[in-house]
Amino acid sequence: MNINSRILEQVVEQAGEPPPRWDFLTNHAHVLLCVSQDSGIRLRDIAAAVGITERSAHKILSELVEEGYVLRERHGRRNRYKVKAELPLRHPLVQEREVGDLLEVLMRPETLARGVQGNTAQRAKANGKAR
Repeated sequence: MNINSRILEQVVEQAGEPPPRWDFLTNHAHVLLCVSQDSGIRLRDIAAAVGITERSAHKILSELVEEGYVLRERHGRRNRYKVKAELPLRHPLVQEREVGDLLEVLMRPETLARGVQGNTAQRAKANGKAR
């Protein structure tokens, strides 16, 4: 079972429940998380997982690409994405932290075990920094 299947299963399971009134993360963070878990994820799967329209998913992903947080590369008829985990978070309260730090906290252990690109420990080792 791939990441898309697990995400969609969770969405279907929760479909009977009323949507939460608020969330700790923005839709941008949710989209970024989806892309970091599956570099070949389709917009419709992102939209279903986040609980937004496909049009909104496209807009958010395009904003992330424009700002340089996600790289988009065409592979045949599909897009593949790569999160730039070394970039700083945008809010002044957390701008000393990197996107990869956030993703590392949010990702499931089995995703981390597969060696997600941009993992904080790998970046620290490559930069000669210890955490």
